[in-house]
Amino acid sequence: MIDFACGTGGFLTCAIEHYEKTEQIKSSEDVELIQKNIQGIEKKQLPYALCMTNLLLHGIDIPNIEHRNSLTGEVSGFSDKNQVDVIVTNPPYGGIEEDGVSTNFAKEFQTKETADLFMALLMEKLSDNGRAGIVLPDSILFGDGVKNNIKAKLLKEFNLHTIVRLPEGVFAPYTSITTNLLFFNRDSNGTKEIWYYDLELPEGQARFTKTNPIKRQHFNQIKQWWNNRVENEQAWLVKVDDLKNYNMDIKNPNKVDETESYTIEEIISRMKELTKDNSEILSKLEGILNE
Repeated sequence: MIDFACGTGGFLTCAIEHYEKTEQIKSSEDVELIQKNIQGIEKKQLPYALCMTNLLLHGIDIPNIEHRNSLTGEVSGFSDKNQVDVIVTNPPYGGIEEDGVSTNFAKEFQTKETADLFMALLMEKLSDNGRAGIVLPDSILFGDGVKNNIKAKLLKEFNLHTIVRLPEGVFAPYTSITTNLLFFNRDSNGTKEIWYYDLELPEGQARFTKTNPIKRQHFNQIKQWWNNRVENEQAWLVKVDDLKNYNMDIKNPNKVDETESYTIEEIISRMKELTKDNSEILSKLEGILNE
């Protein structure tokens, strides 16, 4: 198992805790196996150091963590022994890579956008029986160009079985970008249909915030649904043949569009009010400057 952008090791330590809770760690040999097979890569110095400490506190004597950029070096043509069975990662998004980084990738995947390159890397690294879960921004779902090339490969060579659409503010205050969880496994038959699940905000809450963040219990409903999938107000099924130009930005069909609408007269009236307010503010600023 690997996390290509492991940060302080949150996904890795959660994996260790999962093995402990399910009583899969029973001997020193099991610990050694975990130590060898749970891997991480982190580019930045501080989170790398914190990750090493985090794993040490979780009983991993020699953490298998590399301090480097996952997107440099060999990023394609992996042999079976260099591929991995499980990938869980939340790569940086909204970022731009340095010149030359994208040249490591096949031409159709060459871009400076960090999240896209991580997705291309992930698809190369996953083994024949591998499965993956990745956090990605909305832009990967509807974008074209390189994003379309990534989605074409994903739908052809993998079974993208589930997309969980996350609400606003999940990663507040670090970013306001709306994100999704994509779950898939390598499958030569490709993707025939995709389950979507719209993770709802708690009642009375407009968005997640730093002081009122998302918590594990907010996933209880989807965990109950996961192994007994039926369409409901939060879940819906989409046939890949129905996708247009690989656009996977499918909104919840069961939600009523609550966007407010206005008449032309109301819009003009509101514009007049704003113009008046702006004029008053400018007059006050002018007065202050004159003084």
